[in-house]
Amino acid sequence: MNWDDARVFLAVCRESTSRGAARVLGVDQATVGRRVNALEKSLNATLFLRTSEGYALTAVGEAALQSVEKMERSAIELERQVQGLDDRLTGTVRVTTTDSLAIDFLIPAIARLHDTHPDVRVQMDASTQILSLAKREADIAVRNTRPDNPDLIARRIARWPVGLFASQAYIDRHGVPEPGSVFEGHDLVVYEPHLQSQKDMTLVSEPLGRGRIVAALSSSLLVRRSIAAGLGIGEIPLITGEREGLVRLWPERTRPLPYDVWLVTHADLRHTARVRVVIDEIVAGFADTGE
Repeated sequence: MNWDDARVFLAVCRESTSRGAARVLGVDQATVGRRVNALEKSLNATLFLRTSEGYALTAVGEAALQSVEKMERSAIELERQVQGLDDRLTGTVRVTTTDSLAIDFLIPAIARLHDTHPDVRVQMDASTQILSLAKREADIAVRNTRPDNPDLIARRIARWPVGLFASQAYIDRHGVPEPGSVFEGHDLVVYEPHLQSQKDMTLVSEPLGRGRIVAALSSSLLVRRSIAAGLGIGEIPLITGEREGLVRLWPERTRPLPYDVWLVTHADLRHTARVRVVIDEIVAGFADTGE
């Protein structure tokens, strides 16, 4: 099995439909179907069962998948090693981050980079989805979680205290809650993943108890903008609250866990020239924000 056939096989395994595989591969559905049929013919084996819901692996297909995944890992490793020797300041660097960090820090860093290295192109994905550096879905990640993969190089580039904020308009309408009141009579804006993962969620160690959650949002930028719009009280890093011109409540309190920002890349890519200059600009953008 050659690598082109392996890519088609993996796409069908992972997407389960020819339409999904075609989208991933950038080809049409008919091409996917022809390639799968040709692959099975060349191997003289049935790799998939065709069902009304799509493709399902046979026992032979399951065995083939393990071998093809080894091929994929070898191909990715080779690509990383070759790119790691590249000293040209040209080409694309793929960065994954959150929307808030992208707007406040990475876009300004890319603008500075473009002034000095116009041939380095940055492709940025800003979402809550975690892309895999090990699988070459991205070259650099700027996130608030540290990965545990030993092949990845992680560097903490910022550590921010997290406090409680509201807009002046909200305070004018509702006043400031009393510490210990468990937010009685107040509207709250929360980060939805925290709400789902924490049984007894708090804001700066105050139980939500008697407060009313008016918005549960999927990103820190949405939380921040909702607070700024006067929707309710919320918990965000001090630096972002100050950037929005929000009013900090209970300044003596912070969340027990600070907000850490980690820059992560693969060990094989850290000396690639274009990756290195992007890293340097990102790090410089966080240099004066606190560690």
